[in-house]
Amino acid sequence: MNIVKTISEYHRLRSFSEPDHPLISVVDLSAIPAKQNISGVVINFYSVCIKRSSNINLKYGQQEYDFDSGVMFFMAPNQVFSLHTCSEEVPQQEGYLLLMHPDFFWNTSLAKKIKHYDFFNYSVKEALFLSKKEEVKIMNIIKDIEQEYQANMDNFSKPITISYIETLLSFSERFYNRQFITREKENHQILNRLEKLLTDYFNNEDLISKGLPSVQFVAESLNMSSGYLGNMLRTLTGQNTQQHIHDKLIEKAKEKLSTTNLSVSEIAYELGFEHPQSFSKLFKNKTKQSPSEFRSSFN
Repeated sequence: MNIVKTISEYHRLRSFSEPDHPLISVVDLSAIPAKQNISGVVINFYSVCIKRSSNINLKYGQQEYDFDSGVMFFMAPNQVFSLHTCSEEVPQQEGYLLLMHPDFFWNTSLAKKIKHYDFFNYSVKEALFLSKKEEVKIMNIIKDIEQEYQANMDNFSKPITISYIETLLSFSERFYNRQFITREKENHQILNRLEKLLTDYFNNEDLISKGLPSVQFVAESLNMSSGYLGNMLRTLTGQNTQQHIHDKLIEKAKEKLSTTNLSVSEIAYELGFEHPQSFSKLFKNKTKQSPSEFRSSFN
């Protein structure tokens, strides 16, 4: 495993020219060697890439992605990636790479804020697809960042550069939200898969031993990251993954309360709760009735 601690080290690894600043760098991908093969690299800084290339595969964690169309993807510190060309044909690279060391954000508002952008934790297959208009917007902001840190540094340079980075991340968040909405057919298929997954899970007789499904389990079963799934569900339904799990749980609890003679404790146990009190508390929070009150309404 090759751990790259500094931006200068990364530039040397990728055969880039020396960076103008030790903590932040913008690289024009059209001006670098096209054919590169890199395996098992861990970087200790943030990376934002907007890329339109062919015959290039990037492996991020355990996920692979082909750059056949304009995409934008994000990497956080301590993530593993590999980069390989797919054929002997030398690919044409287009785009920009923004590298940002956490020390650059020290004592700024972005130091804490950057950790709350979920897309830095998305797998690369959940990259952001950009329209031509969106691509131009992002490219222009990256160029503004480059021009600012390359200029003669003064007391205003760093806060202005930070503000450009915050603008870049805010637009990225907006475009991700747009992607959730515009991929209506695909997203609705995911909702259908989520519904079937939870229905099958709560109908399984092994629920007692398996316990309640976790957000991580649901996301992995749908082949996506928990952050991406949660953001998509909030955009489409106004509820996060945990709320969807609870809704399906309450639906199953209502079925058992109204169609069986099982006690509330037995139902709680069958639904994967170790303590009936936890089940009763959740049921009341969701329905404004206790399980017993709900059951008595059928008598």
